[in-house]
Amino acid sequence: MLSGPHGALDRPLLRLPFTSLAVLTVLLPLTGLLACLFLSLVYHYEDATYTHCHVSNYLPSISAAISRVPERYVWRCCVGLHSAPRYLVSAAYFAFYRARFSTRLPELLLSALALLCSLAENTGLMLLTYVASTESYGESYDVHKNAFIVFIASSLLHMLVTCRLWQVIRRHYVNPEEITSFRWKLRLFLFNVSCCLIAGYFFRRHNQYCERGVYTLFAFFEYLVVFSNMAFHMTAFWDFGSEEVIVATPPDKRY
Repeated sequence: MLSGPHGALDRPLLRLPFTSLAVLTVLLPLTGLLACLFLSLVYHYEDATYTHCHVSNYLPSISAAISRVPERYVWRCCVGLHSAPRYLVSAAYFAFYRARFSTRLPELLLSALALLCSLAENTGLMLLTYVASTESYGESYDVHKNAFIVFIASSLLHMLVTCRLWQVIRRHYVNPEEITSFRWKLRLFLFNVSCCLIAGYFFRRHNQYCERGVYTLFAFFEYLVVFSNMAFHMTAFWDFGSEEVIVATPPDKRY
């Protein structure tokens, strides 16, 4: 739980700065993805860069990079470990927005939408992670494909709604860290949308014309989509800089 009135808690079992939790939560998938890309390029280069039309490709897509062994298990482990803190951060943001917008109904509704999108994004990521593309057939393939759609759509909508909420916060509050947070959120959202559009363009062009190196450009911009998404979530570093996560027993708990 986030830090609150200490009188309501017994002796804390664990006290962790929220900034450390934010860094750890982002580092897990970031480290896992970089490790998978490295392993794919070094040990599974031919398989990972294979294209259906046999044109030259020099970078694996993320789906290809996380679908082989041991890459598959590295990625699943990192995503699994980071999922619980992500749900915690979603709940923390919702509580933060409710406190800020207690008398503003439109923003409260947007806060609820941001929570739903954040939960859907994390759930979609877990589903597409644990149902790998290379082992997906029939109904399982539909799960993987739909999970990817849910992840991308909810991620973009979450960033858009979050930017709107922080625009209102910037308008009514003058905390320098909150202004910095809003500016980086907006920049990363615009960058993420741009990379999504460019990646989609190269993916469609590759499927239509099978040109040499086009799939490599798709993979590169796909990386940027994911990295900018991680960076967007990392802005929690400014939003909860003075908060702590405390694990404690309730005062009436006896062993």
